[in-house]
Amino acid sequence: MVDLVSDVLAVSGVRGAIGARIEAGGAWATRVEDDAHVSLHAVTDGRATLTVAGDRPRELAEGDVVLLPVGVPHVLSSAPGLRAGPLDRRAFTHTEAVTLGTPPVHTRIVTMHYTCDRRSRTQVLESLPDLIHIGPGQSTPGLAGTVRLIGHELAHPQLAASAVLNSLVDVTLIQLVRAWLPTRPAGQRVGWLNALDDPIVLRAVHHIHARPALPWTIASLAAAAKVSRATLCRRFAATIGLAPAAYLTQWRLDLAARRLRTTRDPVAAIAAAVGYGTVPAFSRAFTRSHGQTPAHYRSRFRGSTAVGLDATALR
Repeated sequence: MVDLVSDVLAVSGVRGAIGARIEAGGAWATRVEDDAHVSLHAVTDGRATLTVAGDRPRELAEGDVVLLPVGVPHVLSSAPGLRAGPLDRRAFTHTEAVTLGTPPVHTRIVTMHYTCDRRSRTQVLESLPDLIHIGPGQSTPGLAGTVRLIGHELAHPQLAASAVLNSLVDVTLIQLVRAWLPTRPAGQRVGWLNALDDPIVLRAVHHIHARPALPWTIASLAAAAKVSRATLCRRFAATIGLAPAAYLTQWRLDLAARRLRTTRDPVAAIAAAVGYGTVPAFSRAFTRSHGQTPAHYRSRFRGSTAVGLDATALR
């Protein structure tokens, strides 16, 4: 199950980075408005209150982790109802902590932010609910340990601290999804993540992800999943809202997009690896899906060193 989530996080180009580091004491409040990133806040010391419009204020304690989607303004504070000014956007790229309130410091919060390639149609981040709150009772040893390591690295920076932190930020997202998946209510089972709840669809998706270059048909995929073609099509439509053939095409083209972003492999090799017999057929399908040719898509990422999460490193 988690391997599939890792696959999709990698293919959708998810990238994470350390954001603001908040150190606060006394009465304090700050408003976070980020229209470009998914925000994750980890309380590494003390307590805080999270307020999101339309939701009750949530008390956060040491070890709590919350994830909010792109474009959801929210307030972090020492108590509900305090007047909050905007968090200085420079805090998201500055190496020093942002100090709020008055000494002494009682609360420390690390903010992480994540982006993804929105042209990828197979998404995890966009399938998540408006708020995920993992408290100490729901946390896993992996998530709690990763958050502690981040706090330690920030408090005691050593050689290659940036590389270590970047890796820990990526792992934090995986650990949070791992902790959340078994506890999510039925109302939050939406989009691609529905595949994880249906054993028939899950088997079929495993086969597609493991061998995308095979000449899959509805018949062969149904046989691999050990069900009839009608059952396979019905369950795909009910869970992820796509026909099996449509999901196969979507996954192949998202895989190809990732290789175009992150490798210098020839287009012909990429086309063959994702099940297309000719470059023209692949180019036509890719252009329909992504709105531009493979060559133009690749040129937009040329020179970029941010390649996103590596699925193999997350297993």
